[in-house]
Order: sequence, then C-alpha cells, then structure tokens
Amino acid sequence: MKHLLKLSDLTTEEILAILNLADQLKYENKHGIAHHILRGKTLGMIFAKASTRTRVSFETGMYQLGGNALFLSSSELQIGRGEPVRDTARVLSRYLDGIMIRTFAQQEVDDLAEYGTIPVINGLTDYAHPCQVLADLMTIREYKKKLDGLKFAYIGDGNNMANSLIVGALKTGMSISVASPKGYEPDTGVLDFAKKYGNKFVLTDNSEIAAEGADVLYTDVWASMGQEKEAEIRKAAFKGFQINDKLLTRANSDAIVLHCLPAHHTVGNEEEITDSAFEKHANEIFDEAENRLHAQKAVMVKLMD
Repeated sequence: MKHLLKLSDLTTEEILAILNLADQLKYENKHGIAHHILRGKTLGMIFAKASTRTRVSFETGMYQLGGNALFLSSSELQIGRGEPVRDTARVLSRYLDGIMIRTFAQQEVDDLAEYGTIPVINGLTDYAHPCQVLADLMTIREYKKKLDGLKFAYIGDGNNMANSLIVGALKTGMSISVASPKGYEPDTGVLDFAKKYGNKFVLTDNSEIAAEGADVLYTDVWASMGQEKEAEIRKAAFKGFQINDKLLTRANSDAIVLHCLPAHHTVGNEEEITDSAFEKHANEIFDEAENRLHAQKAVMVKLMD
C-alpha cells in the first residue's frame, strides 16, 4: 500500500488492517494514551473543494500523531495558476512526507501519485471518497460487530459515495443494494466491478426494494458540491429516494442509518433524509463522523510511518 487513491486499489486484507489499526488508535485516544507515531512528519493538505470534516479530522489527526499539517488552498498554490500537477508533485515531494488532496478530478489525484515520491491520500474527488468509506466500515463494525454477511442499502445519487461504498461493501463481504433514479446511476466502471460479485450486488430504481431486510441504510445529498445549478432538477428526480420512517420499516428492526454529512434534514426542507429518521439515528451518524478522525489516522500511519 503506497497510496490511498481509491478503495479498489486495496485488498480486503489491507482494508481490514486499516480498520484494526483505527480501532486501536481510537481506544488509545479515548484512554489518554499518546501515540506520536508520526513525530517530525508533515502532511500537505491541498483543498480545491470546501471542507469541514476532512480538514479538521486530518489536521487534528496529524497533531495527535505528533506531526504537522499544512493547509494548502489550490487558489493560493501555483497549481491554481496553471502549473502542471506533475511539477507540483515533484516539488512538494521535496518538502513533505505525504499529501492529502480534496479536489474535483480523480486524474489530479492519480497524477500526484504518479509523479511524486511520497504517499498521496484521496480526501475526496468527484469519482471516489475512500476515507469516508473506511470510517463508514469502521462504524458498521462497531455497531454490528462484523461486516461479512451484512446487507447494505444505499439510497440516492450514484455519486462518489455510491462508487466507493459499493467497492468497500463488496470487498468486506457485505451484499449491497443501490437505489438510484434512472440517469443517476453509479460509475459504469464500478458497476462492472460489482457484476463480478453476482447476486451480492443489486441496482434498482426502487428504494423499498433496496431497503428490504437491510442491516445498514445509507444516503447522501441529492446535489453535491459543483452541482448547485442542478439542485431543482435533482429535487424532482430524487423524489421517493429518501430515508424516512416508512422506508425504515422495510429494513431490519435493528438497522443502523448512516450519512456522510452534511445532511439536508431541516423540517420543511427535508431532502435525502427526514429529520425524524436523522435524529433517531443521530448517535450512529455522529459516531461515523468522529470515525473519520480515527480511520484517517490509521491511513496516515500505514502510509507515512
């Protein structure tokens, strides 16, 4: 494991090793056990997209690991003024011990890894969000005590979250049903990957079919960053693709609900999840948010130690 670019690059064993280390680091953090494993190391964090959880969790994580984190806005770097990514990669490799990037194009992340000589972590692209899914898997395992054999249901846009969740669920032994409106399905390459798992993967345009017997229900916003102009069109297209009390009755009675946040659940403006469903499962959702910190610390240790 040289980088974390997308989950399909990792073996099942590598994913589980990250989760095991994340559990250990979380335990130590909760019990006041210092783990300055990355003392003297510096992580450069490139942001082309706005962030709450990604920036705070990576910056805090590096501090807890004894290292330093540098916030690098793409608008303030030469990469934002036309410098080739391959040049930026080669320069930053001389200064830093690792790069985390949150950007639009997956190719930008791949190029940093190809031309640099230090580990690169995908903090989010339009194609994939591996860090979030590692935190999701960690959370599911905390609540369900296992991953293998569970049924996962994703309701909503076939976006970067759907792409990464499909891979993460299947690689760790879960079956997964995805319900997306026609025209908003996950990436075709990811669907080709999922076909190899036979009936462990189902793609439908019916939320109730996807949620039937699920152990885990998951959703994301209908319009992601960069899609604001499509918001009204998407509201119409995604009607019926909402986690609500009715849909919850289709899942197992002890099902958990997860959301990568931010969520649009304000009463009177409920979109992908109702306020009632959100608040009933708020503990799970905010444990999931916290686990971004622990899972990403594990990734940084694996790559930068």
